[in-house]
Amino acid sequence: MMFKKILVANRGEIACRVFRTAKRMGIKTVAVYSDADARSPHVLMADEAVRLGPAPAADSYLKAELILLAAKETGADAIHPGYGFLSERESFARACADAGIAFIGPPPEAIAAMGDKIESKKLAKQAGVNVVPGYLGEIADTDEAVRIASDIGFPVMMKASAGGGGKGMRLAWNEGDVREGFEATKREGLASFGDDRVFIEKFIESPRHIEIQLLGDRHGNIVYLNERECSIQRRHQKVVEEAPSPFVSPAMRRAMGEQAVALARAVGYYSAGTVELIVSGADPTGESFYFLEMNTRLQVEHPVTEEITGLDLVEQMIRVAAGEPLSFTQDDVRIDGWAIENRVYAEDPYRGFLPSIGRLVRYAPPHSVGRGTAGEAGGGGGTPQADRFRPSPSTTDLRSAVPLPASGEDLSIVRIDDGVAEGGEVSMFYDPMIAKLVTWAPTREAAIDAQIAALDAFEIDGPGTNLDFLSALMQHPRFREGRLTTGFIAEEYPDGFHGAPASPDLLRNLAGIAAFAATAQADRARRIDGQLGRRLRPPADWMVRIGGIDHAVSVSPDAIAIDGTPLDLSAEYTPGDRVVEAEVGGAPLIVRLAPTRTGFRLTTRGAAHVARVLPAHIAPYAQHLVEKVPPDLSRFLIAPMPGLLVRLDVAPGDRVELGQPLAVVEAMKMENILRAGKAGTVKAVEARTGDSLAVDQVILELE
Repeated sequence: MMFKKILVANRGEIACRVFRTAKRMGIKTVAVYSDADARSPHVLMADEAVRLGPAPAADSYLKAELILLAAKETGADAIHPGYGFLSERESFARACADAGIAFIGPPPEAIAAMGDKIESKKLAKQAGVNVVPGYLGEIADTDEAVRIASDIGFPVMMKASAGGGGKGMRLAWNEGDVREGFEATKREGLASFGDDRVFIEKFIESPRHIEIQLLGDRHGNIVYLNERECSIQRRHQKVVEEAPSPFVSPAMRRAMGEQAVALARAVGYYSAGTVELIVSGADPTGESFYFLEMNTRLQVEHPVTEEITGLDLVEQMIRVAAGEPLSFTQDDVRIDGWAIENRVYAEDPYRGFLPSIGRLVRYAPPHSVGRGTAGEAGGGGGTPQADRFRPSPSTTDLRSAVPLPASGEDLSIVRIDDGVAEGGEVSMFYDPMIAKLVTWAPTREAAIDAQIAALDAFEIDGPGTNLDFLSALMQHPRFREGRLTTGFIAEEYPDGFHGAPASPDLLRNLAGIAAFAATAQADRARRIDGQLGRRLRPPADWMVRIGGIDHAVSVSPDAIAIDGTPLDLSAEYTPGDRVVEAEVGGAPLIVRLAPTRTGFRLTTRGAAHVARVLPAHIAPYAQHLVEKVPPDLSRFLIAPMPGLLVRLDVAPGDRVELGQPLAVVEAMKMENILRAGKAGTVKAVEARTGDSLAVDQVILELE
């Protein structure tokens, strides 16, 4: 019998995601929330909502007894754990059963077996799954860790046994890395998962991260729903996912899928789950793939699998939990087109990807991007999935609801999965993800191009975001060629991110758009009533400085010329518009536009460009302006983001060297080591261990 009311034991976009499917199935919904989320979209979207407690997850979302109490009070007959605040807690699944409430996830025994990375690797080996060479026993201390790592052979990866989501992981290239990172890995494992055990395994060089999506029912049927490529990662946390993988052949897909099914069958698995594999990109045969872990829950990147199969994984999880058998077999699973997901994070890529928090002053995700767009997404919990899935009375058809494009038709779909709204807060207490931007198209290249257009149109003001960085990734030649490894970001951006490179042609086009917008603003200014004297005509000739180069731009009612050369520009702009959708030479170009004191800040194609726009007769005087030199702050250690000061390694009078670790700040569940930017002696310490730091707060001063 189908459930009547489902409680989602999670927050944000995954809660909204489950609610959408439940509502489509005619099931009532219950949200739970902390004080920080009291006015969040997922709370407003549910039929009922129950407060759990204060903002920290440990005092609210992680308290299983409060979740169960909320379910009983509201009469919910099932609980969906979302991405797994509790989904990897086998005791919670058992507690649900004891309370007569269905747990929409795998059986407790499977959660326990796969939740421990050490034990899961032993089980995988017994099931005939390839495993990475390593040491699976418990490691007592740092000295033993160094000895084990040396025996395995560097480089090695240190991982928290109960870890996940990129937390509790350290790569060690030598003994020094082990000594510095082993204790930090233990602390992260204890803080995030309540388990400080660490294991060590060989690091596969030129690795690709590929995972197999599984789905099983209570009747012994298990299928694999193709693979996802998740190799683009930063600090072992996924940034970009796509399905299928550009590296995987049909034979490789079948081999990985069959091994994943064998492992699931060995532990009696049902519901949705993911087997994560590390694959050697240096082996063209595709035979060098190894088991990493099994996630016994719905994954953040599940939308790309949904988009290529037409399958609603949340609906399938609900039906499996209700006792229904799968209505399809492995032979029915197909691959339709290509899907790519970018995770939009509240972090500043221009400052080393430091976490960013604050109010979403402006939040306007793209709705419909590109010619021939077949679907449109809505922010704050829109309903893009409903447009993609075709439910039958008992299940969701595996075939896409969107027809393949006719010959020559440019078809793409933009899907936004989010759980935020304009005016809301990005909190320091939770994961920094703001939204998931998903595009689907018949080919990989078209899906990538749809991502670039959608990223250009995505408006977020307030906290810093990684929108520019994501666009740069989508444009990178190596990414477009599919030559990926988990070290892609470190390899391609060794000195950090400074914006995607802009071609001279792009800068010239932006100069034309800036002059066009300046003309429109001047024309509006001249039309204001009550002015003295005759109305002036707006300037026709401008000098636009962008990228350090001056461009002479002439704007007339019929044409625009840059440096004497006509520009084929078609655009509409009304003063105050934030986004300009233009065509330059017949090619679409979406630009986010923000006014500055002397012109505009134009953001497109992965970078922001400041354009100084002056009337041609005034521009020569600009050379007499004196530039203000910023003060030297190198003698201060400044908190780069809000967080908790968990460790301070120096005291007044200590001598420090360039690059030496000085302090550790915890923000958004991750530890960040702050290092000396110069050599010197500690003059004063302004903060203490345990202090909550504000952004740009001085921690210590050097002399």
